[in-house]
Amino acid sequence: MNFLKNFFEKTEPYVQKGAKYHWLNSVHDGFFTFLFVPKKTSKSGTHIHDFIDMKRTMSIVVLALIPSLLFGMYNVGYQHFKVIGELASTGFFDIFLYGFLKVLPVVIVSYGVGLGIEFVFAQIRGHEINEGFLVSGMLIPLVMPIETPLWMIAIATAFAVIFGKEVFGGTGMNIWNPALLARAFLFFAYPAQMSGNSVWYSFSENAQTIDGFTGATPMAEAAAGNITYTVSDAFFGFIPGSIGETSTLAILLGAVVLLVTGIGNWKIMFSTVAGGLFMGILLNIFAGSQGLSEEAATFFGIPFWHHMVLGGFMFGAVFMATDPVSAAQTQKGKWIYGFLIGVLAILIRVLNPAYPEGMMLAILLMNTFAPLIDHYVVQGHIKRRMKRAKVAA
Repeated sequence: MNFLKNFFEKTEPYVQKGAKYHWLNSVHDGFFTFLFVPKKTSKSGTHIHDFIDMKRTMSIVVLALIPSLLFGMYNVGYQHFKVIGELASTGFFDIFLYGFLKVLPVVIVSYGVGLGIEFVFAQIRGHEINEGFLVSGMLIPLVMPIETPLWMIAIATAFAVIFGKEVFGGTGMNIWNPALLARAFLFFAYPAQMSGNSVWYSFSENAQTIDGFTGATPMAEAAAGNITYTVSDAFFGFIPGSIGETSTLAILLGAVVLLVTGIGNWKIMFSTVAGGLFMGILLNIFAGSQGLSEEAATFFGIPFWHHMVLGGFMFGAVFMATDPVSAAQTQKGKWIYGFLIGVLAILIRVLNPAYPEGMMLAILLMNTFAPLIDHYVVQGHIKRRMKRAKVAA
C-alpha cells in the first residue's frame, strides 16, 4: 500500500487551492482518507483523537452488511431455479453465480449514481466528500426487489441523495434514512414495479411462461390468511423478499459485528425487537375477538415470534433504525424511539392489508419524530434538575 500512499502524497500539491487541478481536491482527499487514516491534526482547543474516524466507521457497517449481501445473491439464484423447476439439478456455485450476476449491477448503479452526485456537490461547495454514502450505497440495493429496473434504482438513488441529504446540508444533516427514502420513493412513484408477485423473483424468458406460478412473499401470503413458509426457512432466508432482507441469520451475524465493534447501538436494536414482540403478543391476544374476519383473525394470530423472521423487520432493526443521524440521540430517547418503531411496524403489517410489511414506514415516521422525542427527554431532565435545585436551596 506504500506506493498508493506515495502517489497521493506526491500529487497532493497539484490539487491544492490555486494549483492546476484544484477542482479535484475533494476527490483526491476523499480517496486518500478512505484508504489511509487522515494525517490532519487539530489547530485549536483540546481534542482526543481515535483511529476510528467516520470512514472507518462506515467501512465497518459495510463489512457487517456483507453476510446479508452474499446470502442475498445466493437466494436470488435459489428462488430463480426453484421457480423454473431446476433447483435439484443446479449446483451451489451455479446458483450463487446467477444471483451474483443479477445483484452486482444493482450495487454498481447505486454506488455509481450516489457517489457521482456526492462528488459533484462536494466540488461545488468546496467541501470534503461525505462518507455516509458508503453505507447507503450498499443498503439501497439490499432493500430492493431483484426485478427492480436499473433505471429506477438510479432515479431512486439520485432522489435519496439530493432530496434526502444534500438539500439538508449533506451527511450528518439528513432527517430521514436515505436508503429507506429511496425505497419509499419507488414504492409510491412506481407501485406496479415494486409490488405484486413477480418482482421478488428473477425470471428468465422461459420462466415467464410457467403455468400456475404464484410468487407472493410469505408476508403477503400471511396477510391473505395463507401460511406457506416454515420458521426455519424464514430464519435462514430461503424465502422470497428483497435482496438482503430474507436471512435473519445473516442479519444477526452483521449485528454481532456492529455490537462487538461498538458501532451499532444495542439499545435501539433491543427496544425495536421488544416493541415488535409486545405488539405481536397483544395482537395474538385479540386474535380470537368477535367481529374479526377469518382472514384478519389469521393474521392477528400469527405467532408473535414469526414477525421477527418475516419481511424486513430484523434488517430494519439492525441496520436502518440504528442510523446515528436520523435516530434519537439521547439515551432514554433511543429506548422510546426503538420501541415505537417495533410497535408501529407490526401494527402497520397487521392492520393495513394493502401494505403487509410496515418496517419502512415505521422507521421513516419515527425518523421524523426523533428530534421531538429528544426534545422532551432533555426538557424532562432540565425540569428534574431544576426541581432538585429548588429543594436544595
